[in-house]
Amino acid sequence: MTSVAKTTGGAGALPTPSVSPRKSITGTRLWVAVLFLLPALVLLGALVVYPIVYSIWRSLYDAGGSGFVGLKNYGDIFTNEATLTAVRNTAIWVAVAPAVVTALGLIFAVLTERVRWGTAFKLLVFMPMAISMLAAGIIFRLVYEQDPNLGAANAVAKAVHDTFVSSSVYPGARPNATASDLKPSGGGSFTTTGTVHAGTPALLPLVGIAPDKLPGNPGNAKAASGAGVTGTVWLDFKLGGGGTKGRIDPGEKALKGVKVEAVKGGSTVASATTGADGTFRLPDKADGAQLKLPASNFSAPYNGIDWLGPTLVTPAIIGSYVWMWAGFAMVLIAAGLAGVDRNLLEAARVDGANEWQVFRKITVPLLAPVLAVVLITLMINVMKIFDLVYIIAPQPSQPDANVLALQLFLSSFGGGGNEGVGSAIGVLLLLLVLPVMLVNIRRLRRERR
Repeated sequence: MTSVAKTTGGAGALPTPSVSPRKSITGTRLWVAVLFLLPALVLLGALVVYPIVYSIWRSLYDAGGSGFVGLKNYGDIFTNEATLTAVRNTAIWVAVAPAVVTALGLIFAVLTERVRWGTAFKLLVFMPMAISMLAAGIIFRLVYEQDPNLGAANAVAKAVHDTFVSSSVYPGARPNATASDLKPSGGGSFTTTGTVHAGTPALLPLVGIAPDKLPGNPGNAKAASGAGVTGTVWLDFKLGGGGTKGRIDPGEKALKGVKVEAVKGGSTVASATTGADGTFRLPDKADGAQLKLPASNFSAPYNGIDWLGPTLVTPAIIGSYVWMWAGFAMVLIAAGLAGVDRNLLEAARVDGANEWQVFRKITVPLLAPVLAVVLITLMINVMKIFDLVYIIAPQPSQPDANVLALQLFLSSFGGGGNEGVGSAIGVLLLLLVLPVMLVNIRRLRRERR
């Protein structure tokens, strides 16, 4: 409010308004506004501004913090092999993880609108968000366990593999070195040094398997009889000992299902499989051939994929991240999809557009602002990824899965003992995040206008 002051001049002098206390554009006195903002400003300075300034200052000093080294720590970042690996892996994370999570979130959000139990599906997909990074890391460390009896991923991989590829019958079996004519012939197979002839049964004794570990319920081995090229494959060992090596003794077990090949001049001319008594019979053209037991009889069983090895450790950890954050992307995109004008979708369908065209040319462009929010948020998030990599990657392959946030920890506190380099990595992360944040701010301002 203003009040009219006394006139000091003659007649016709204009009244001068009195000065009132300065107020903000909202009508609140400036000092009151500053008083209310002060706690937030103090917290912002203590938790954001001070750490940033101190990190920049600390990055210019050596490991102990007493010697000024200038930009040497930044030079070390780009000459150290571990840090370069972390930079490369962080780039992979930023390029792959946000795009995959956003794409899955979009697909889930669109499809759940068309299924009857859409709400229940959304709940299931979103549930991993309630799990901490620590717990998720422990879960996926078990999922990726190498032993198929412990790791779910390798249990599935082994089941699928064994469905299409037959596993070996007797893994680890081998010929008796002193009592057998079979000798290693490369690739895990064994071939006789002599040849087989009709009317003279071949004896192919094997060892290396405990009798009580044989699959199924094996019967006793028998000597082959009858005309033609024949022979017996058996386990030349029995519990309690006794017997003669290289001969079929009573109680010794037959090896059923062993593949036997007849080889002449390096080519297989015939093959047969042993029966329940260990015997086999080859056609007459096998007369004079060498006998070969292929490596497929003895190869080790398939134990799945080395998910946490040097090659696949980063994609495997990204998979766990996708599992956690796909629900976040789905919920945000579904909220944006709920605001899409259905008349536009129906008009496109009336004009003859199929569902793929409606999705690609109508739904996705209308959801572009929401997709941008999700993508940028996830890009900032993956630059700081630490927990999953630290927990899931085993020690031997952790250097191959290294990221900048993990390298910062290792350089400063995880045995490196160099807080100068760690601070430099922190400043580098800040510089990488700033462009993404600026793009997000510009987008928000554009939407307000």
